[in-house]
Order: sequence, then C-alpha cells, then structure tokens
Amino acid sequence: MDPASLKFQKTHEWAHLDDGVVTVGITDFAVAQLTDLVYIELPEVGRTVSAGESFGEVESVKAVSDLYSPVSGEVVEVNSDLENRLEILSDDAFGAGWIAKIKASDPGQLDGLLDKAAYDKHCESEAH
Repeated sequence: MDPASLKFQKTHEWAHLDDGVVTVGITDFAVAQLTDLVYIELPEVGRTVSAGESFGEVESVKAVSDLYSPVSGEVVEVNSDLENRLEILSDDAFGAGWIAKIKASDPGQLDGLLDKAAYDKHCESEAH
C-alpha cells in the first residue's frame, strides 16, 4: 500500500480503510526502532476492540511494544503468516506485513489520525 494514502497513529500503527474494513499494520519506522523482532501476539478473530485499545504486541530483543487499534470494531482477520515469519514486517511493513483487519463500527474514527506528512514530522521529533 502506498504510505501516502494511509492514516497513522503516534504509536506507529498504520490504517487503511476499504469498504468498512480497516487493515492495520506497524510502520517501517517502528520496525526499525524495535530491531530484531522475535515474537508477535495477534488479536483473536471475533474479538471486539475499541479505538486506542491494545489488541496485541510485538516483541524484539530489546523491547515489547503494544499494538493499538486505530478504530473500534470486530477483528475479522489476522495475518497468521507473521507468527512464523516476522521478517515480513521488515521486508514489507505496508503490504504483506499487515497485522489485522477490523470491521469498523465507526470508520470516521480514522479522521482523527495523522496523515503521512504529520506522521513523518512526529517520527523526526521522536528520533531526536
């Protein structure tokens, strides 16, 4: 997916809305900051999540980071390939590295997220 078309959270998740379903992943910036990923905990399909709620975690050799849902809704699909192939997150964070798909109860919640330019500025401030 083209990062310019995505919405971003300050916690480094990206979101893409398509026909009421939001695909969620973590950004290449987050993957680079974590380095050496060792484990991912995916949400369960059928779980109801709220915007801003932790719905899983990704673990590296140096940190454990929660994954936060950008919208409220029901988890309808997870990328189980990641459980055995975490390198997908490094190789294709905005494509094959998606984490979950959530049927949004209010897709308008994405309007409050950052666009690519604002997210890049946020990352610059975090890197210093």
